[in-house]
Amino acid sequence: MAIKRPLAASAVLLAAVSLTLAACGQGKGGAAGGMGAGGPTPVGVVVVKTEPVTLTSELQGRTSAYLVSEVRPQVGGIVKARLFQEGSYVRAGQPLYQIEPATFQAAVNSAQAGLAQAQATYTAAKLKADRYKELVAVNAVSKQDNDDAQAAAQQAQANVAAQKAAVETARINLGWTRVVAPISGRIGKSSVTPGALVTATQTTALATIQNLDKIYVDLTQSSAELLQLQRDLAGGQLGRSGSAQVSLKLEDGSTYPTQGRLEFADVTVDQTTGSFGLRATFDNPNGTLLPGMYVRATLGKGVASNGVLIPQAGVSRDPKGNATVTVVGAKDMAEIRPITVGQTVGDKWLVTSGLKVGDKVIVEGLQKVRPGAPVKAAVITAQR
Repeated sequence: MAIKRPLAASAVLLAAVSLTLAACGQGKGGAAGGMGAGGPTPVGVVVVKTEPVTLTSELQGRTSAYLVSEVRPQVGGIVKARLFQEGSYVRAGQPLYQIEPATFQAAVNSAQAGLAQAQATYTAAKLKADRYKELVAVNAVSKQDNDDAQAAAQQAQANVAAQKAAVETARINLGWTRVVAPISGRIGKSSVTPGALVTATQTTALATIQNLDKIYVDLTQSSAELLQLQRDLAGGQLGRSGSAQVSLKLEDGSTYPTQGRLEFADVTVDQTTGSFGLRATFDNPNGTLLPGMYVRATLGKGVASNGVLIPQAGVSRDPKGNATVTVVGAKDMAEIRPITVGQTVGDKWLVTSGLKVGDKVIVEGLQKVRPGAPVKAAVITAQR
């Protein structure tokens, strides 16, 4: 009996401690559960409003030279000298190549001699025609002889004109032996060296000059986008922006400092790609833009007068990929609402349907909110 009493007392003590710990655990759990379920979840919201939104389109393209001239020989011969430095800037009219001129100078001399001979013949024929004109008046010569003299004088006069044209042609050919730059610009490498034989009909250019003071940017846009834009303009969803300014992003992601201007849109859609061409021009005073560069151009396509912009953080996607937002509904309860979005404008989505002015869209604390749960909304004036 002395041994059993301590054991019974120990059992009673352990049971009391267990009940106390259990009671404490239930008290803590109940308090925590009551705090989580009893209070609304704080969230940050933006209030939907309308504002004019300028819509833009980003297109891909390539740069090309504003002016391009392939220097080709107009006469054949041996290249005597190259008169420029490859890669340098040349001006219109600057000599580039000298073709051996000896044979062409000889042609000029021959044509000039022929002209002198024709002029002498014409002088004699003209004097004879003048005499016969006086003699026929007194019947000193027959009318036939007079007619022949007048015709010979006219023929000699025509021969003089032909010889003058021959002299001019010979001089032009002689001038073409000095190949000059047709435009101002940067000249590339030469395809020939002194001593090379060139011909007037050759397909290879001697060199190529490109004027890069301005640069073309050739862009492509799908015809489907054009049709949608025309429908939006016709239906009043968009107003014309009234601007043809184009901004440019370079291959390294930097923005070109000067804006360009949209020059024209092509009138034909490419049958293989379903797109049409656009062309913009940019000033290029520092030569930053080079022909063949890949660029991305942003140009305005219209103004949505009653546009609705929502931060991208507030837009989610359902399992089907449809855009949704969570709004503060009746009695401050969270409510999921499907929307339709157009394009991104900076860090925001342009919402085309599904929201109205005054709606409160949750953009902060969204991950803590469940549909139908109470929320405590605080308006965010500037998206962080």
